[in-house]
Amino acid sequence: MIPYKDDNPTQAFPFITIGLIAINSLVFIWELITPLGGEQIAFLYGAIPNNIITFKGTQPIPPALSIITSMFLHGGLLHIAGNMLYLWIFGNNIEDSIGHARFLFFYLFSGIAAAYGYALTDSQSMIPMIGASGAISGVLGAYLLLFPHAKVHTIIFFGIFWQLVRVPAVVVIGFWIVIQIINGILSEGALQHGGVAWFAHVGGFLAGLLTIKLWLPRKKIRF
Repeated sequence: MIPYKDDNPTQAFPFITIGLIAINSLVFIWELITPLGGEQIAFLYGAIPNNIITFKGTQPIPPALSIITSMFLHGGLLHIAGNMLYLWIFGNNIEDSIGHARFLFFYLFSGIAAAYGYALTDSQSMIPMIGASGAISGVLGAYLLLFPHAKVHTIIFFGIFWQLVRVPAVVVIGFWIVIQIINGILSEGALQHGGVAWFAHVGGFLAGLLTIKLWLPRKKIRF
């Protein structure tokens, strides 16, 4: 199931969503052309659980800053393509609902929650986390609460055949959650670390789901 757009129009131009996609894309291009290897980049600028728990740095940047830089790094084309697709489809509606500035802070807040969701499962780990998945998980949690019945256009594959269908957002996001769980369990190091990458997505998703209403602008009372 691959979503490609939703039937949920917005009123404001989503320049924060587009800006985040642009920054992620530019950083990924830098990752491709820099002489540094992907593993070295991850250890230099990724969120290392032990570092962000103890605030003792083994990196050239402060541990708190590594949480932010980790959100803009990706491990491959499919990694960034999937993340940016979901951010494009669902991010604009959350930005439209809470406002541009709030959306930026909400996005970063979700990413921070995701990083600590990852770190608290194994605070001694020195394996870095990279990717926007945690922050985008927060966006999906928010979307699920605010627009569960919005229709999402998706491509569903049946072997070599495919079909375009419109399904409720709750189905698409539920499918995404299942995929994240499977990927977390099957990812490298899952047997040793209990699939901790999955807890990054859980942390971000719960942060978005549970706090999105706090980010909504207060309605003005008319007398």
